[in-house]
Amino acid sequence: MAIQPMVAQRSLLPKPAVKPIAKGSAAGMKVAGLFAGIGGIELGMHRAGHSTALLCEIEPGAQEVLKVRFEGVQLEPDVTTIASLPRSVDLLTAGFPCQDLSQAGRTLGIEGERSGLVGEVFRLLRKRRTPWVLLENVSFMLQLQRGRALEKIVASLEELGYSWAYRVVDSRFTGIPQRRERVYILASLEGDPRSVLLSEDSGPPMDLERTDWWEAPCGFYWTEGLRGLGWAFNSVPTLKGGSTVGIPSPPAIIFPNGSLAKPDIRDLERLQGFEPGWTSPAERVARPGHRWKLVGNAVTVDVANWIGRRLKTPLPYDDSVDQELTPGAPWPKSAWGIGGERFRSGASAWPEPSKSPDLSKFLQFPTSPLSVRAASGFMERAGRSSLRFPPRFLDAVRDHIRALA
Repeated sequence: MAIQPMVAQRSLLPKPAVKPIAKGSAAGMKVAGLFAGIGGIELGMHRAGHSTALLCEIEPGAQEVLKVRFEGVQLEPDVTTIASLPRSVDLLTAGFPCQDLSQAGRTLGIEGERSGLVGEVFRLLRKRRTPWVLLENVSFMLQLQRGRALEKIVASLEELGYSWAYRVVDSRFTGIPQRRERVYILASLEGDPRSVLLSEDSGPPMDLERTDWWEAPCGFYWTEGLRGLGWAFNSVPTLKGGSTVGIPSPPAIIFPNGSLAKPDIRDLERLQGFEPGWTSPAERVARPGHRWKLVGNAVTVDVANWIGRRLKTPLPYDDSVDQELTPGAPWPKSAWGIGGERFRSGASAWPEPSKSPDLSKFLQFPTSPLSVRAASGFMERAGRSSLRFPPRFLDAVRDHIRALA
């Protein structure tokens, strides 16, 4: 039975209690999280049995979230002022800024003002090399400027003596209905990163890219219409911090009955693996709508949890069919390097077997109808574009506008 969108009645819904993360753990690695955002990587690692020793985040709203959710953990406000990492740290993580690397951003490259801050990671590693390093960013970095950003990162890791592996991973493999591909780069001085990041592969389910929205709810971006749509069958497209119309916002969902709605912020948090209400502390210093940006910029908790679990129980990696990377060739979806030699891997974006995500069963909170203004703006942009849209989709948007107007 299809979900019927409803207008959220926030005053009637109790605020969920979210427990802060415990400061320490007897087992697992000690983690230092740079560019921590709202703690997606660190929460995933915590759930896998690791603990957080240090957090660093400059954005005020995200800082408020970290203060509450990681109570008692040392929080630094600026990565450029950290002199050195604590000696207890086993794993350095960094979901470094993507603004200059993303297709939706400024595409200035790794030398851009924001994404260039990844250099601070290597500054700290040159002072003290941690046994393990985990980096995360948008998969578009593999293509931008012929992969210059990735080349700079892996070359810096090799210079410091690290073995490395990277893989583009789709968050949907965890069962969360959000189509989100991100590249994860894992490096080590003492272990085999391939046995963590590349050793499992299930391949994607067969029914992911359908366009028949009348069979299941489908997500799209109402802020698009000219250059893209972000269509996702039975899922939402990648949650993001900004949009083409200049505001952080959730995607829209078209339901089998033809109605269009936006999900509640608490379901957006859940679509990134957080408990509902996780970002509510940000409202102390920012408007409620800022929470959408914080969630869109976060790392999916469940993916970090998978990496954290595999760090504790690595699996053998079979490299018998891997081929050497040709210098200057495009970067593949997954690869690895040991001792200065680089190889392409055939690992897909789906490490573990998972059923296709089901958006209709996932949503827990009332949705709100997409406004006439938002839907009309989308239709105006769609009318000027040369994009191909799913069958009967634009007719449904027109019907939605007429019904509300």
